[in-house]
Amino acid sequence: MFLARLPMTMNGVMMTLYIVTGLGRGYGAAGLVGAGITLGMALGAPLLGRCFDRYGLRPVVAVCGLGTTAFWFAAPHLPYEALAVVAVPAGMLSVPAGSLARQILAALVPLSERRAAYALDTISIEATFMIGPAAGIAAITAFSPTWTLSALGVLFGGTALLIWLVDPPIRDDREPVVAGVRPKLRTWLSGHLVATLLIAGGALFVLVGTELATLAALREHGDIGKTGLIIAVMCAASITGGIIHGAVRRSLPQGVLMFLLAVLVIPVGLAGHPWWLLMLVLIPTNLLCAPTLAATTETVSRIAPPQVRGEAMGLQDASTRLGLALGSPVVGFAIDHTSPAWGFAAAGLGGLVIAAAGLLRRRTPEPAPAAELAESSC
Repeated sequence: MFLARLPMTMNGVMMTLYIVTGLGRGYGAAGLVGAGITLGMALGAPLLGRCFDRYGLRPVVAVCGLGTTAFWFAAPHLPYEALAVVAVPAGMLSVPAGSLARQILAALVPLSERRAAYALDTISIEATFMIGPAAGIAAITAFSPTWTLSALGVLFGGTALLIWLVDPPIRDDREPVVAGVRPKLRTWLSGHLVATLLIAGGALFVLVGTELATLAALREHGDIGKTGLIIAVMCAASITGGIIHGAVRRSLPQGVLMFLLAVLVIPVGLAGHPWWLLMLVLIPTNLLCAPTLAATTETVSRIAPPQVRGEAMGLQDASTRLGLALGSPVVGFAIDHTSPAWGFAAAGLGGLVIAAAGLLRRRTPEPAPAAELAESSC
């Protein structure tokens, strides 16, 4: 799954550079295509999750792998208008590596060990973001766009083939599942689960807003060259937090972690210069990044019944992508009309507003966790 996520972290920067340099369009035009792909992923994740629940892993991965490979092979031969049209369906056909990895871990790892497993998975995600974008930029600047985008299609198709060949389990055979019986949406999409999804969206709003405000602060003071170093330190802090979260016997719940993540980023703008001070004050909030995401997955896997776990994990993917899509324009608007310092405040406060909306929804009683029933029956 680490390999499957690598091309997903490359495609955004590679598509942007291709549209800007290869097609001669602006960053706004590139952003429109990128937003279309992101929207497609958000819309497709729950639908693909339902397909996983109903048809199993192999048929869905095969269709997604073929569709994504075809798109990236065709992309360098399409005009901009065609790219903009097919962006949403192409995103919908992307192999949902994130939600799929979480399903596999839920099937392979006992309930008592899932926090550590999901923390390790989140650390793996951080590692892909440290490698993927830089590798994508290096590739498309060194080779032709046709070759590079086609190679990305090979990566998507190759990793889909590997998943298909390994065919890992996405459901524990010991879990209490009645064949052919699928619970209705209203029976499992409880207030607790909706709150969990909204808190997850708020967390990603904070993270993307923090990155945008960091770039703006560095640019304002002429320190844009330090961006790579600061992002590496942010990722290292997140990985450290994930290790601690997975290693301790008991950790903080998702809501508390999200609250601290947002609150700690609000005053960061007060120390926006010099660059090394900004880097230091970003460490505390980034220590909570991986733990918050891992706690979100642990909560979703515990609440969702096994019969619909794929769809629930897809909804988690959709909520996080929508948080990403909402964070960039909102925080960007705040920066454009005030300053980067207020961008950090907007990132934290906006995330808290989304999370608060989730907590207001958390009124219905939590259903009995299916995973706990499975554990007790063994």
